[in-house]
Amino acid sequence: MVGTRLSKELVHDIEQIERIEHSDRSTTVRKLLGKAIAGWKLEHSARLYGQSKLTLARAAKEAGTSIWEMMDFVRRHKIPAQYDLEDFNQDMKMLNRRLRP
Repeated sequence: MVGTRLSKELVHDIEQIERIEHSDRSTTVRKLLGKAIAGWKLEHSARLYGQSKLTLARAAKEAGTSIWEMMDFVRRHKIPAQYDLEDFNQDMKMLNRRLRP
């Protein structure tokens, strides 16, 4: 259980959502908090990826999303790809090995 004080504006907004969604206070707050946490995880993981502290795959895993969704997120937020010439050369070597009979 978590208790907190909310501004009148936030309470008003929550009440409006409750009416529209036909839900109770606990359900509404859990749903909103879940979405906020998921958004924070996505932003935080993308930021760490942009700082070269996580790979794209690890950032997606930490955020609880697919690698494709993470790729889209970092592209939309103009976070530079953490893929350098050395990574490219390694990928090319691996592809060449796989393509040879």
